[in-house]
Amino acid sequence: MQETLVVRRETHVSAPPAAVFALLTDPEKILRWMGTEVEPKPGGLYLVNVTGARFARGSFREVVPVHRLAYSFGWDGSDVVPPGSSLVEIDLVEEADGTLVRLTHSGLPDAEQCAGHAEGWAHYLDRLSAAAAGRDPGPDPWHGRTG
Repeated sequence: MQETLVVRRETHVSAPPAAVFALLTDPEKILRWMGTEVEPKPGGLYLVNVTGARFARGSFREVVPVHRLAYSFGWDGSDVVPPGSSLVEIDLVEEADGTLVRLTHSGLPDAEQCAGHAEGWAHYLDRLSAAAAGRDPGPDPWHGRTG
């Protein structure tokens, strides 16, 4: 796999790892910043209605409470990035004033998909950061977006 076909994002969140982990794994809390339906256990379902118009689907491969998540990822109805065809890894690193969220998304098929997913992750990590810090990220301006 070429290094250019990997999305890497890091963001600081003003909340402890346990609070960030809850926002990534609790279906009710995910609604505050991204979407719905997860079963955060190895082999469990990852299904998120991301914009109200697109469903991301995969399965959890690794769940280490408050430290790490890894799940397969893809889009329902997509031939380019089908469900489960890529891998998202999220590491939560405790810092003195919060948590470093380190996200790696690998297995994307081309540079266009990497760029699109990099934009999407930047958008949703900003919303995660706001929710974790106790702020309301507000309605998702991407609601209804299909691409």
